[in-house]
Amino acid sequence: MRETTRRTFVTGLAVPMILGAGNKSGTKKPVIGSGAHTYEVTHDWGELPQDIAYGNTHGVCEDAQGHIYIHHTVNKASTSHNAMVVFDGKGKFVTSWGADYMGGAHGLHIHKEGKEEFLYLCDTKRATVAKTTLKGEQVWSIGYPEKSDAYKPGADGKKIKYSPTNLAIAPNGDIYVGDGYGSSYICQYNSKGEYIRTFGGLGKEAGKLNCPHGIIVDTRGKDPILTVADRGNNRIQRFTLDGKHVDFIDGTNQPCHFNTFHKTGDTVIPDLGARVTLLDKNNKVIEHLGDDSASEWKKTRTMTRDKFTPGKFVAPHGACFDHKGDIYVVEWVEVGRVTKLRRV
Repeated sequence: MRETTRRTFVTGLAVPMILGAGNKSGTKKPVIGSGAHTYEVTHDWGELPQDIAYGNTHGVCEDAQGHIYIHHTVNKASTSHNAMVVFDGKGKFVTSWGADYMGGAHGLHIHKEGKEEFLYLCDTKRATVAKTTLKGEQVWSIGYPEKSDAYKPGADGKKIKYSPTNLAIAPNGDIYVGDGYGSSYICQYNSKGEYIRTFGGLGKEAGKLNCPHGIIVDTRGKDPILTVADRGNNRIQRFTLDGKHVDFIDGTNQPCHFNTFHKTGDTVIPDLGARVTLLDKNNKVIEHLGDDSASEWKKTRTMTRDKFTPGKFVAPHGACFDHKGDIYVVEWVEVGRVTKLRRV
């Protein structure tokens, strides 16, 4: 068994708009939100083994056993190169794997197929999408979308840039990959990873995208809707499953991804500019949690952990609900940051 250490974070600083922040002992955790959406904040959640140091923490999800998966790029100070870290629901380290994703670990999606769950991973460094078991055994991978006319080489013979950031899966098993760091297209595949179509592309008008960073198939309504975090355009845009523009959703500045708590229909959106947004089942804003968007968060994200303000977010990049309705947030900060929001 590897030795673990709980990395703690000082929470005794006085912070406006955070309940309990004035506790003189410094032991009381910040509380954010309001009403039915009030949360106790635990920063640096999870007992990391001493040989693992987080890089940018990019993705998070929960499996049916209540295990929490963290996808991170791996810090250069880490002696382990494993880009996936798994904890139980209490934050105890379970396992790690995924050295092949070091430096490129980004999108993370979990999907139940029959009685088994699979992980879908996006690697921005190697420009690949992979389907794996929960233990990291690869089932298949998708590389450059050679069959798409949108990615045919230009007159100079150079390939169009492709760097997938996140993906979503439709009820029929079709897979939608957002080329967020490449050419702003969305590529659609069937459940076997076979190419179907491409839509979107760089632009501001309806149907066009600028960094489709996160993506989800919204099944809360009568018909499934593909919802895209159109981050570079500072908006959320919705499409039919065959790629036709539907509408826009207001309320976010730099949306990164989505996760829905199906018991209530609420959706959590990591909003890169220092806040986490909650939308209700009608896509109306409930709360902007831990909002520090007026700060110089782009500078703060490169700093050491002691410069992060308790109860405030720096650069939320991924978020998910667990089965109880608590929220896990991972951030695009150089030293990594995993925060648990426990509903109170």
